[in-house]
Amino acid sequence: MIHGPSRKSSPCMQNSKCTKHFPKKFVDSTTVDDEGYPIYKRRDNGKSTKRAGSDLDNRYVVPHNRFLLLKYGAHINVEWCNQSRSIKYLFKYVNNKGHDRVTAAFSQSGNTDDSRIIDEINMYCDCRYISPCEAAWRIFNFPIHHREPSVERLSFHLEGNQNVIFSNDDRIDAVVNRPTVKESMFLKWFEANKEFPKERELTYAKFPLKFVWNQQSKKWKKRQTSAFSIGRIFFVPPGSGEQYYLRLLLNVIKGPTSYEDLRKINGHDYNTFRDACYALGLLDDDREYVDAIVEASNWGMPSYLRQLFAMLLLSNSMSRPEIVWQSTWHLLSEDILYPS
Repeated sequence: MIHGPSRKSSPCMQNSKCTKHFPKKFVDSTTVDDEGYPIYKRRDNGKSTKRAGSDLDNRYVVPHNRFLLLKYGAHINVEWCNQSRSIKYLFKYVNNKGHDRVTAAFSQSGNTDDSRIIDEINMYCDCRYISPCEAAWRIFNFPIHHREPSVERLSFHLEGNQNVIFSNDDRIDAVVNRPTVKESMFLKWFEANKEFPKERELTYAKFPLKFVWNQQSKKWKKRQTSAFSIGRIFFVPPGSGEQYYLRLLLNVIKGPTSYEDLRKINGHDYNTFRDACYALGLLDDDREYVDAIVEASNWGMPSYLRQLFAMLLLSNSMSRPEIVWQSTWHLLSEDILYPS
């Protein structure tokens, strides 16, 4: 399958250049560039074909599959997709683009001298268009898409902060004593680690690989087949405090049986999840922010430094803002301590 020859009037031409980047360069072997795109092998073997008065060699060959060309008798460009964003684009294009649409209008043929007023607004129709190919595909109930493996959404919460749904007229003691409050997916994960000590090498996100959550019995059960699911822990922003630090720990700590186990690092019990994250090296010491304020103090006024510090606070950029404050407070308050 050949591209070209490209003329000035060709659809692929823009500013006298081919937008498809033909002709390509001769290369001896297939490689992958820094962005992950393949550079296919194009040998300079001296062979060419004449088309529209031009000699076209391997530099003009469009990536294709000969079986598909012969089967469908059409021009089909086949490329190697090795990036997740390609799959995301196709999934969005096929599933989220929506149906094909068409605008239609009804008109009456015949006497063109008809003086009746035509209400174009009411005659306008916004319709769904189904092509013959799509109609046949749906008539035969062929699948539109397929997802594999399944994804298990993993909820979590701080100690005593389970999500509870209740009505305004429900009694508080009845709500608190509901079995579902003590049977959350996260708390049952602790119990499963106690029940299956040999499987405690799994983190919370990896747990669905060998266990399945039964919504009816509110229990984690060991899988009996080779099927598996991918676990995805709920996202929380860095500004969520302890909940955010708990999520960081859940991605690395394996087989805890309680909240205390999550806060115990190398045999030392920490009071907060944040301190445990620092002990594991999951959080930075914010030294770069201290250096930035110190550097800015060489030319910036204290009022500017305070604005910079406030901006860092609002953006949740610092892991331990109190450490940054203790290291730079004398620079931020210099005009207050030593007024002119």
